[in-house]
Amino acid sequence: MRFKDLSQIKRPKPLEITLGNLPQHILMAKYAKDKAFKINEMVGMIFEKSFEWYGFTLANNDHPEMIVDIGLPQNDLNLQDYTTLGSQRIAEFQESLPEDVMINGWIHSHGALNYRHFSHTDAENHRTVLDFVAARTRKPLAKKEVAVQDLVLLQKDRFVEKDLGKGSVCLITDGPITEAKIMETIYGSFCYCIVIGDEGWHQQEIHCRERSILSGHTTVRSQAADIEFVDTGKSLSQVDISALSDEVEDKIKPRTDPPPELIERM
Repeated sequence: MRFKDLSQIKRPKPLEITLGNLPQHILMAKYAKDKAFKINEMVGMIFEKSFEWYGFTLANNDHPEMIVDIGLPQNDLNLQDYTTLGSQRIAEFQESLPEDVMINGWIHSHGALNYRHFSHTDAENHRTVLDFVAARTRKPLAKKEVAVQDLVLLQKDRFVEKDLGKGSVCLITDGPITEAKIMETIYGSFCYCIVIGDEGWHQQEIHCRERSILSGHTTVRSQAADIEFVDTGKSLSQVDISALSDEVEDKIKPRTDPPPELIERM
């Protein structure tokens, strides 16, 4: 058989079986949304100016795709146009949560700024949160054939050391095998990223990581996502609002001047 050009020669496509999918849009309880905007409102009222702040989006372990609450950790620094987030704070906050509750992302405010997008600093924080929550949001997405050139099949106790020098991969079995496919699991993890503003606007993204367990091939991507607010029957009570006010006063650390070390970074 003759080929007009090499473009006609194609390798067989590896077998891939889909097992699951990562979220394509964000589910969020109306209670969690109301709580986030209430925190935003309280920051302005208590400190008499608008400051950036951050919190974590929370989910139940048995339904990690849905945001059911907002957790407010100790913020180290809150400026009018900047806030910091570190992995240590994420770990500390996760340890303080009930065993059946997990962090599935983060939320922060741009306050009175008319910047309705994620900043470069936000993108760095996305990666920090994804690194931390990846193990908890991980799920199998697919089984994919590992294309192995020169696969050598050997039988246990029936090969010599010289046989190991053959091929690129050796598969040793306890019985005779003439053909084999190696299938690796592709795992996916995700985190949600939400930014809100004083005027009631919000933007959101989903950050995803996919990793092949044998080859180690890893891809990271982010995508803008729609958000669906779900009525769970829970609402902010006056007791909740009073406790939240105390939390904001205790955990938000506003400053109107950036520290010298931050100015150098900026």
